[in-house]
Amino acid sequence: MYYLPCLWAFFACAAFCLVYNIRGKILPLSSFGGALGWFVYLSLNFLNNDIFQFFFATIATAVYSEVMARIYKKPAMEFQIVALLPMVPGGGIFYTMEYCVIGNNEMFLKTGLHTLGIAGALALGILLVSSLFRIRSAVPGTKK
Repeated sequence: MYYLPCLWAFFACAAFCLVYNIRGKILPLSSFGGALGWFVYLSLNFLNNDIFQFFFATIATAVYSEVMARIYKKPAMEFQIVALLPMVPGGGIFYTMEYCVIGNNEMFLKTGLHTLGIAGALALGILLVSSLFRIRSAVPGTKK
């Protein structure tokens, strides 16, 4: 049921990789991060709150990115930026600006705050996982 949207997310991320010259074995690995994030987002539909869905999906992609970065000795952002692509609230930004231009202040504020909430959830998920991985690698006696 969720496989087709995840497949499209994978292909969208792969096209993004090609445009930004991410090639070789990193291309499918980075693209899989986008499909993974979208799968987590869709599978948490029972929460009935898309901001929490985006938050947990971002945590999943951030953990995946950090693990892949350590395995392949690449920067985590190389995996994370691609994995976030399906979750970027581009439609929300567009509709926020549309409501601003046409003068619908109520919808402008409603859509703008919702879009800001999604963007904050994405940033907070990355910040949380990145901080935890850095703390773990800074503690003496842990594997780096």
